[in-house]
Amino acid sequence: MPKMRKKADLPSKLCASCGLPFTWRKKWERDWDQVKFCSDRCRSAGAAKA
Repeated sequence: MPKMRKKADLPSKLCASCGLPFTWRKKWERDWDQVKFCSDRCRSAGAAKA
């Protein structure tokens, strides 16, 4: 089993919609490179802007 990481050691990005930083989540493990938004709300708002 892999060692636990501290929250501060996890990668982070800026949300393309709201501009706030968000950190890596286990559910994004496979597609972290494609994740652009911090939440479903920002994703729907970001899609409306584009």
